[in-house]
Amino acid sequence: MTDRGFTIIVLAAQRDGRLDPLAAEAGVSHKCLVPIGGRPLLAHVMDALAEVEGIDSVRIVVEPGAEGLLRAVPMPASLRVAFVPAAASIADSVYAGAEGADGPVVVTTADNVLLTATAVRRVADRLLAGDDAVAALARKEDVLSAHPEGQRRFYRFRDGEFSNCNLYGMSRRGLALAETFREGGQFAKNPMRIARAVGFFNLLRLRYGLVTLADAIARLGRRFDVRASAIVLEDGAHAIDVDNRRTYDIAAGLLDRRAA
Repeated sequence: MTDRGFTIIVLAAQRDGRLDPLAAEAGVSHKCLVPIGGRPLLAHVMDALAEVEGIDSVRIVVEPGAEGLLRAVPMPASLRVAFVPAAASIADSVYAGAEGADGPVVVTTADNVLLTATAVRRVADRLLAGDDAVAALARKEDVLSAHPEGQRRFYRFRDGEFSNCNLYGMSRRGLALAETFREGGQFAKNPMRIARAVGFFNLLRLRYGLVTLADAIARLGRRFDVRASAIVLEDGAHAIDVDNRRTYDIAAGLLDRRAA
């Protein structure tokens, strides 16, 4: 829809600097280096990004001093890849990754192995059309269709239940929403962070499913004085990332199914 570009931020640092159990089991330093389908988690994410048109650069955010470990992962030649030192919080790490970027940024995680180019491009197109903040979600029925144990937590709205897909987009103005990532963890999977972000009365509306997904996102945008929206991805596998052994096994099976 436009020839303007955007920057990708891939969050790859260990949470709180702790060795992830999957990484420990695999004998590697970072979860994103754990092999799945014979290749590191990060490699699958980078392959998806290589198919996306319009990316100016990919910035992989990792702890200071760990860059060399991730450089061992083969990177697609078509991508301009840079490594950025992670900060103490996810919010500050997003800011660090976005520093000096021209245009909007699309944020994902290095364990999001079921990411697709189509999903990334849909988020980017919303940003390039003028939205300040975009969140990608999937409907419960689509997630469970991908795998009945793929996700166990959903958020109920008046128009259905949804799970986040660890895929977000922000304009320069929309970067204020990165504050919702404060203290680590995954914003859309943590009700207390939602409470701090949207306010108590809005949370009550959310808690009892009194608002639609679009209305909830719009309210969040108004609270931060930005134009916010959500996109709903039809492939529920987008909501399944590698968090633990259970989701690792599920993601491995889904990757095999895609490759078949």
